[in-house]
Amino acid sequence: MTARRIGWVALGGLVLLLPRLVYEGLALDILTWALFATSVDILLGHTGLLSFGHAAFFGAGAYASGLLALRGGVPYPVNAVAGALVAGALSVPLLYLAVRRRGIYFAMITLAFAQMIYYIINEWRSLTGGENGVQGVPRVLVGGLDLSNLTLFYYVTVPLVVLGIWMCWRIVHSPFGRVLMAIRENEVRARSLGYPVDRYKLLSAVLSCTLSGFAGGMYVIAHRFVALETVHWITSGTVVMMVLLGGMETTLGPAVGAALVLFLRDILSTWTDAWGVATGAIFVAVILVFRQGIVGTLQRLMQSRLHPAPQSAPRRPDEATPVSR
Repeated sequence: MTARRIGWVALGGLVLLLPRLVYEGLALDILTWALFATSVDILLGHTGLLSFGHAAFFGAGAYASGLLALRGGVPYPVNAVAGALVAGALSVPLLYLAVRRRGIYFAMITLAFAQMIYYIINEWRSLTGGENGVQGVPRVLVGGLDLSNLTLFYYVTVPLVVLGIWMCWRIVHSPFGRVLMAIRENEVRARSLGYPVDRYKLLSAVLSCTLSGFAGGMYVIAHRFVALETVHWITSGTVVMMVLLGGMETTLGPAVGAALVLFLRDILSTWTDAWGVATGAIFVAVILVFRQGIVGTLQRLMQSRLHPAPQSAPRRPDEATPVSR
């Protein structure tokens, strides 16, 4: 068995044992935020677009899934899939204009759209509950099975999250993903080769937002309520920090970053009320040491060990030095 297969087997065992290592609520948060961060990396790491508005789509999926479960009686995971579709549909008109901009302009436009969604959800109290959010969301599986036990719900959610992360991996490792990387490296050259750059960026953004909504749909069913904070800009900043901490353009980097941030937040919040400051200081320290993120830096070190750069043969003492003319 190769080292890579051993690593994947160890990772699968860790995921299955996670509720034993930490409490079930934290384990579920790690699962859903891992998918959220991995979906953001489609846009940030592979397309080169920094979004400060992904909380709008994560929250839209959460609100849609929670309302469908509470008021429509839609069971799990159908309500989570419906939340993903709502987030994807919402992203089309909002990001259609945003993808025509690059750099800080794209980031600011997505932030403005996210704040607009935040305002609408806060004011539409008859549907969303305003500042109180949506509470009392039922946790029922297709077929009527009660999922009130968090451990049981965790193991039902694991294959859904694995499916979502696999879809993210498949997107970026397909010919479509190669075009996204070409756009990230040199958009002008990709356009000159005949690729419809804006269409590719829009499709990348819609796929990223749809999977973010899927993560939000599972998140709300796990917690049985959705708060207004899920669509706040701080949520967007947190998930970007997870991606940078774990490593952009890596398979497991965003998931590792999500696990680390949530674990640190859970531990530090029991010691101090200023856990945000402590988390930020640790984040800065890690970024200074791991320039490509934790997973990205470790991958580069392993590749340099396994495939060292070829060294030129030493020159013999009697070999004449070439003289340029």
